[in-house]
Formats: sequence, C-alpha cells, structure tokens
Amino acid sequence: MRYPRTIVFVDLSGFTAYIGRTDDDAAIAMLKTFRETARDLASEVGVRIDKHLGDGLMAIATDQNSGVIFAMELQRRFGEQREELNLRIGIASGDIILFQGEDYIGTAPNLAARLCDEAARYGILMPTYQAINLPDGVIAEPVGEFTLQGFEHPVPASRLVGIVPAKFRNDTEEHWTRTPFAM
Repeated sequence: MRYPRTIVFVDLSGFTAYIGRTDDDAAIAMLKTFRETARDLASEVGVRIDKHLGDGLMAIATDQNSGVIFAMELQRRFGEQREELNLRIGIASGDIILFQGEDYIGTAPNLAARLCDEAARYGILMPTYQAINLPDGVIAEPVGEFTLQGFEHPVPASRLVGIVPAKFRNDTEEHWTRTPFAM
C-alpha cells in the first residue's frame, strides 16, 4: 500500500573537513547539537526522524508544509548555533511504500536524497513542480535543472528561502499514533 509523504534529507555540509581540523570532543559535541536540535524541532512540528545517517538524517512528514517548515526552521536554528557548518537539505513529496515497517521505497526518498547532494550552494532544494502552496513566508526561487543519478530526465529545482510561521502543530498524523495504536 502506498502512502503520500514528504521526505526530508539533511546533511551537515563540511562535517568531514570539520572533523579533520578539530578534536574528537568538539566533533561529537557538534553532532550532538545537530541531532538534539533536529529531534526537538521534529517534535514541535509533527515530523518524524526516520533515521540518522552519520552527519545527516532522513525525516518523514505526512504533508509537504510540515516537511518544509521542519527544513526551514532546522536550517535557521542550527545556523544560529553553529556558524562554521551549513546544512544541505533536499525535500520531495510523493507516494511511498513502507517496506518491512522500516524502509521507505519510492521516487520521493530517492529524489530528496539526490537534491540534498546538490544543495551545498543553495541550502534547501525541492523540485520546482512541487514548490507550490508553500507555508506563509516561504518562497521558492528556481535555480535550474539538475541531472540526478537514477533519474532519466533533468529535474528542475527551486531553492526555498524565507521565514516560516512561528506556530507549529505537534502531531505526526501517522496511523500508529492514533487509537487504538496509541495508549
């Protein structure tokens, strides 16, 4: 069964170089700050962090606006705390298959991951054709087309800029958080 979801891939851009020029304690503290910031924010906006990927993560939202708000606010909060590193973020929405209860299969996860790879110069990228009905305060600026591994045609992408609204919801809307599943 397919579910509509928004996938957000996040990576600490420059973390490998940061590890090389600092000590282990500073690197661990940086990663800990990143993960704590992401975890706290995910709880606030109703997004679920599916997995941590070394110096990155993959998050799942049941609607696009929650994923966009998570990405925009994570970029802002982490940037305020740690100026020496930036976040690369890729966002894509679409129908996914939940495989064996732990893996998301489909175009959206692959597209979000590939856009994250390309986002170093842009911050947050999403497909231009999905950058509609964005949260108040968020603007999509087209940046061009990207030839992405695994995609037959170039993907037009837009960079997200702006400031998200301060009011967040605190519900992932996932079926396992609903009665009778949640107690």
